[in-house]
Amino acid sequence: MKHIFSDKIYYADTDAYGVVWHGTYLRWMEKGRVLFCDDLGLDLVELKANDIAIPVANINIRYKSSAKLNEKFSVITKVTKISPFSVTFNQVIKNADSDQIYTDSDVVVVAVTNEGKLYRRLPEMIKEKFNEDIICSD
Repeated sequence: MKHIFSDKIYYADTDAYGVVWHGTYLRWMEKGRVLFCDDLGLDLVELKANDIAIPVANINIRYKSSAKLNEKFSVITKVTKISPFSVTFNQVIKNADSDQIYTDSDVVVVAVTNEGKLYRRLPEMIKEKFNEDIICSD
């Protein structure tokens, strides 16, 4: 499964030079992963009630070009790997009109308790949802 959301770039997303501030891309990526999880039926509030959080453990982001004020962009999110203890997402942010790539990122998330203790294995409710996605995507 691939999740795509689109929006336009506002003043609050940019720096003094009128280009998107580098940290803004991370916020858009977070939104993409949350919406992806919503589509899988993984509600973050429900996960928290079950003593599960899925924070980012590693991000490898490659900045390709600068997005600018008022441009339309899309964030494409997909799962590329599931290990016993983590899930890896690939996220591409690009211009919605020209397909010019702004960033290409790999994001690894892990499962922790609400107190921050690492689960040594992904909890079943998470593993099942992501495995269903991988199976349905083939």
